[in-house]
Amino acid sequence: MTVYDKLFEEEYNIDLKIIEFVNNNEAKLKDKFQKFSDIAQYNQVKILKAMQKEGLKSTDFNWTTGYGYGDIGRDKVESIYARIFKTEDSLVRPNIVSGTHAITLAIKSALKPGGHFLSVTSTPYDTLQKVIGIRGDSPDSLIKIGYEYSEVPLVNNKIDIKGIKNYIKDNTTLVIMQRSTGYSNRRAFTILELKEAIDEVKRINKDIKIFVDNCYGEFTELIEPSELGIDIMAGSLIKNPGGGISYTGGYLAGKSELINRAANILTAPGIGKDCGLTFGMTRQILQGLFMSPKIVEDAIRGATLFSKCFEELGFKTIPSSDEPRSDIVTAIELQKPEILETFCKYIQFSSPVDSEFTPIPWDMPGYNDKVIMAAGDFIEGSSIELSADGPMREPYYVYFQGGLSYYHIKFALIHLLNALDKESLIKL
Repeated sequence: MTVYDKLFEEEYNIDLKIIEFVNNNEAKLKDKFQKFSDIAQYNQVKILKAMQKEGLKSTDFNWTTGYGYGDIGRDKVESIYARIFKTEDSLVRPNIVSGTHAITLAIKSALKPGGHFLSVTSTPYDTLQKVIGIRGDSPDSLIKIGYEYSEVPLVNNKIDIKGIKNYIKDNTTLVIMQRSTGYSNRRAFTILELKEAIDEVKRINKDIKIFVDNCYGEFTELIEPSELGIDIMAGSLIKNPGGGISYTGGYLAGKSELINRAANILTAPGIGKDCGLTFGMTRQILQGLFMSPKIVEDAIRGATLFSKCFEELGFKTIPSSDEPRSDIVTAIELQKPEILETFCKYIQFSSPVDSEFTPIPWDMPGYNDKVIMAAGDFIEGSSIELSADGPMREPYYVYFQGGLSYYHIKFALIHLLNALDKESLIKL
C-alpha cells in the first residue's frame, strides 16, 4: 500500500479495489500520455518564444484607469496572442464576458447585411442557438435582425464534406465551425478534419469568410485552426488559454479587418481597440496563457483516464480512450439520471471550493432542459478547472472537463467510482 493509498482509505473511506482498478487502467495509457506530453512541450516553447519576440516586460503589467488610453500591457497581450495563433491581429479583453459572447462578436464581424451564414458542423452549442435565433424568441437574434441561417447535418458524426456545396447559396458570406463537442454525441473535430472542411469551402468560393469556435480546443494539438486559412476564431479565457488564472474574458484572433469590426461592435465605431480598461488583469492573462499547455495536458490525461475506466465498466465514452483528442471534454453516456446526479455530486465533493454543496438539476438560462452542474472552482464557471455538467435528458450524457492537476483529476475519479460502487450503480 502506498502512502496515498493509505490516505485515500483513511480520509475518504476508499475501497482499495477501486484504487487498483484505476491504477491498472492508468498503466495501459502510458504511450498515449507521452504523446500528450510532447504536444504540451511544443506549445509551451511556442508561447515562450512569442512572449520573448514581443519583448514582454514587467512594466507591461502596470495598468491604466478610465478609458484605458495607452495601455501598453493590453496591446502586448494582443500582439502575443496574434503571434501564437499566427494571425494578423487579435482582440483579448476582460469585458468579453464568455465564450458565447466572443463567438457572437466574431460572427457579427464577418456577416454582411442580408447575408446567409452556414454551420457545417451541424447545430451549434445550446447557448449559441438563441444568438442565431433557431431557438427562443429574442428580437435581437441574428435571424430576427435579417440574416439567413442554415446548417449541414453530420454524417455518422463527421462533417459531410461532399454535402457542403449543396447548402452554400449565392448570398452565403460566412461559414461557421464548432470544434468541440458541445452537448452533443460526437467527439471534437481534429485539426485535419477541420482543414478538410475549410479547404472544401474555399474551393467552392474563396470569398466566403470562415469562423471556427475554438473553445476547449486550444493547445490540444500542435497547430490551431487559425493556421488553416480561416478568417477568424474565438474562445474563452476561463477555458484552456486562461490556465485557470484569468478571472474572466475572451479572445478573437484573425484578419485585421474582422478584428477591427469586432472591436467596434464590442465598444463603438471610432473607439474600437483604442479604449477598454483591463482592470489590472494583464499579469493573470499572460501568466495563465504561459501555464496553459501543461494544464491542458493534465486535463487531457485526466479525461482520457476517465474514458478508459468508464469504458471498462461498460459505458460509452466520447471520445473513447483510443480515439484522437482535439478538446478537453469527455462525454460519458450514463444511461440513468441517478448515475448522472451521483457523478456530478462526487465531482463537487472532490473539489477544493464549495465541496460541501450538493449540485441539483436546475433551469439554467440558455438551455431547454434542466441542467446539473458540478464546479468547485477558484474562478466561477472556469471549465479548465475540474467540472462536470449535463442536461437531464436521455441518454443522460455527462460532460466532464478540466482539472488544474492530473493528480486532482485522478483522485476525483477514484472518489466517484467508490461512491458509484457503494450505491450499486456500477459493477467492478
